[in-house]
Amino acid sequence: MSVFAPRADVRDETLTTATGMPSHEDRSVRDRGRRLGGRRIGSHVFLVILAIYFVIPIWWLVVAATKNTSGLFGSPAFWFDDHFALFENIAGLFTHQGGIYWRWLGNSFLYAFAGGIGATVLAILAGYGFAKYRFRGRGAVFSVILGSVMVPLTALVIPTFMLLSQYGIINTPWAVILPSLLSPFGVYLMRVYTQDAVPDEMLEAARIDGAGELRTFFQVALPLLKPAIVTVLLLSVVGTWNNFFLPLAVLTDPELLPVTVGLNRWTALSNAGAGGEQVWNLITSGAFVSVLPLILSFLFLQRYWQGGLSIGSIK
Repeated sequence: MSVFAPRADVRDETLTTATGMPSHEDRSVRDRGRRLGGRRIGSHVFLVILAIYFVIPIWWLVVAATKNTSGLFGSPAFWFDDHFALFENIAGLFTHQGGIYWRWLGNSFLYAFAGGIGATVLAILAGYGFAKYRFRGRGAVFSVILGSVMVPLTALVIPTFMLLSQYGIINTPWAVILPSLLSPFGVYLMRVYTQDAVPDEMLEAARIDGAGELRTFFQVALPLLKPAIVTVLLLSVVGTWNNFFLPLAVLTDPELLPVTVGLNRWTALSNAGAGGEQVWNLITSGAFVSVLPLILSFLFLQRYWQGGLSIGSIK
């Protein structure tokens, strides 16, 4: 028998392939490709449905902002009216009730960024402490913080109102900013991310080199936490910007209202028809203007997510 003679199984597979019939491996690969293709099509269809579901309200708001009051009720809901009134509505926002809408928008910026930045700073410090330091009662305290995530914010409005009223800061900007500084979910997110993103060996190496705790935190740990910091900042800012029930309960001065509560007042006036005042066009255009800062924030901060995800591997 020649040493160059092919084995029987190799010869059979070669003959089978030469006859044009697919081998067992080819059939299995082809079947697996069909299954993966079917799953891929199903996932794409599901994502398209979700995208349409989330885009429909935004599309309606964009269309409604370009209509006057008669066009809102006399034209198709999801298409433009013959009369394009967006710029007229924006001009009306400047003049209606002395242009108070822009004061409301400025208040929203103040509350959102003061509360969001403060909540992010506290979440970074607390999350880093829970993740990298060992102290008595750490697990119990973190369990309390984690449990507070399950409590609805609306359930805390009345206790918060009573607490703030004892210190005499009701109907002041602090009544909105101070409760917004607490972000239990931000603390949880920062702790979970810090545990994986900041190796203990790197911190120990910095300490061996003579770096103090503050320098180790700011120069070693903080650059690695950039994706989580941006995420917590966005969540805190958006949560404070969209907050409605707390400002409604603690603020009565129209000059201090955020845009959410202010537009709700205009809606109540339009529903009641007080003095024949119907400002539905200003409400829709004001809502459209109020979401633009959030959309721009998400678009511009995306690069920080992507850049922060790779900074750990570079360093």
